[in-house]
Amino acid sequence: MIALFFGIAASISLGAADIDFRTVWEGVFQFNPDLTAHQIIQELRMPRAIAAALVGAFLAVSGAIMQGMTRNPLASPSIMGITAGSAFMIAIAFAFFPGTSYIGLMLWSFVGAGMSACLVFAIGSFSKGGLTPVKLALAGTAVSALLSSISSAIAIHFRVAQDISFWYAGGVAGTKWISIQILLPVAVIGLCLAFILARSITVLSLGEEVAKGLGQRTVLVKVLGTIVVLLLTGAAVSVAGSVGFIGLVIPHITRFLVGVDYRWIIPCAAILGALLLVLADLGARMINPPFETPVGAITALIGVPFFLYLARREGRGL
Repeated sequence: MIALFFGIAASISLGAADIDFRTVWEGVFQFNPDLTAHQIIQELRMPRAIAAALVGAFLAVSGAIMQGMTRNPLASPSIMGITAGSAFMIAIAFAFFPGTSYIGLMLWSFVGAGMSACLVFAIGSFSKGGLTPVKLALAGTAVSALLSSISSAIAIHFRVAQDISFWYAGGVAGTKWISIQILLPVAVIGLCLAFILARSITVLSLGEEVAKGLGQRTVLVKVLGTIVVLLLTGAAVSVAGSVGFIGLVIPHITRFLVGVDYRWIIPCAAILGALLLVLADLGARMINPPFETPVGAITALIGVPFFLYLARREGRGL
C-alpha cells in the first residue's frame, strides 16, 4: 500500500513537465487555479494516476477470480478474449452510433465482455475432451484475433480508426475526472462483491466436487463471479482500452506471496495490479519523452514471457 502511494505520487510528479513533490502536495491540498503546475496536477496528472490504479486493480482482481473459478492458471481478461470483446463493441458504437455518451460506451463495453466470454466458453466446451486450461487459452486467443480483425475492418471502412486506436494501444492518457466518477461506483460494487465471494472462490478453487461436498452453491458462485469479472473488465476497457496481461501475471505473483486463500489474494492482487499499471504508465511517459509509449506494449513485455512459461507447464499446479 505504501509502495502504491509513492507510485501514484511519482506518477503525478514526473512527466513532460517535472514537478517536485512539494508542489504536488500543494497542488492536491492547496490548489491555486492561477498556477500552471497546479492545473497540470489537478486536470491531467491526478485523474490519470487514479485511473491507472483503478484499472490495474480491476484487471488483476478479474484475473484472480477467473483463475480461481476455472482452476485455469492461463485465465485472464486479455487471454480469454474479454478485453477484445469490449473493444470490439466500442468499435461498433463508434461506427454505427456516433456521439455515444461516455456511459453509453461503458455499456457497450460490458456487452462486448459478456459476448466474448460466452463465445470462448462455448468453443472450449464443444471441443473433444471438454474444457481444459490450454483449450480455453487457445479459444480465447482465437476469439481475440477474430474480434480484433473485425474491429480493424470496421474502423477502416467507417473511417473511425483514429477514434478507436486509443482502445487498442491501451493507456490512461487524457483521462478526465468524469471517468473517475464513473469508475468509483464500479470499484465500490465490483470490488466489494469480489471480497464477499473470496472465501467461496477459495473453496471452488479446490475443485467443483470438493466445493459441492462442502455444501457450496457452485453455480451461484460462478454466476456472481462472472458478473464481477464482466463489470470490472468492461469498466476498465471503457477507460483504458486493451491493457493486457495484468490479470494473468498479478494473481500468480500474489499467490506466491500470500498463499492460496482468496481472502488474501483478491485484496493483495488489487494493490499489486494498481501498482503495476501506475508504474507502467509512468514508464510509458519516461521511455521516449515527450512522446508516449502505449501502456499495453509495456505490460505485454512483462506478460508474454510469463504466458509462454505458464502455457509450457500446461496449467499444472494451480
